Amino acid sequence: MSGTTVYTDGACLGNPGPGGWAWAVPGGRWRNGPAAATTNQRMEIMAALDAARTIDGPLEVVSDSTYVVNCFRDGWWKGWLTRGWVGSAKQKVANRDLWEPLVELYRNSPGRIQFRWVKGHGSDPFNDLVDRLAVAAATTQQGGEGLEPPSAAVLGPSDAPRPRWGRGR
Repeated sequence: MSGTTVYTDGACLGNPGPGGWAWAVPGGRWRNGPAAATTNQRMEIMAALDAARTIDGPLEVVSDSTYVVNCFRDGWWKGWLTRGWVGSAKQKVANRDLWEPLVELYRNSPGRIQFRWVKGHGSDPFNDLVDRLAVAAATTQQGGEGLEPPSAAVLGPSDAPRPRWGRGR
C-alpha cells in the first residue's frame, strides 16, 4: 500500500483514570490529546479515529492494540452492525461512541485505511514515541501537535507494559 503510515497509541493512568492518546507519522506530523476520566481501550480507539479523521489519502494505522487491529483484521465490526451493535457475547459493544465513527470512515472509503499490529514496549521506535506522547497527554492533561515529534528526552518515560488482565473497557 502506498500512502501514509501512522503509529497510534493510548495510555491511561489507572484504568479508568486520566488518559491520553497519540499518533505520529514517521518523519512528519504528530498529535496527542487528553481525557480526564477514561480507559486505555478508549484511548487506543481515539488515537486511530483522530488519525483517520485528520490524515487524508491511503492510511496504514500501526497499533500495539489487538483490540483496535483485530476489529478490522477479523471483521468484528461486521457482526456488530448485523446484530445492532451487540457483540458475539450478546452484550452491547463497549465504546460504541468511538467505534461507530471509525467503522464509518473505514466503510465509506474501502481500502483507504488498513491496520497493522506491532508489538509494544521496546520493539519499534515509532511505537515507543506514540506511547510517550500518549503518556504525556495523560499526565499533563494537555494535547499538542506539530510537524516534528518532540524528542524522547523531552517527553519523559513510556508507559509500563500492561498486564493482559484488568485493562477495562
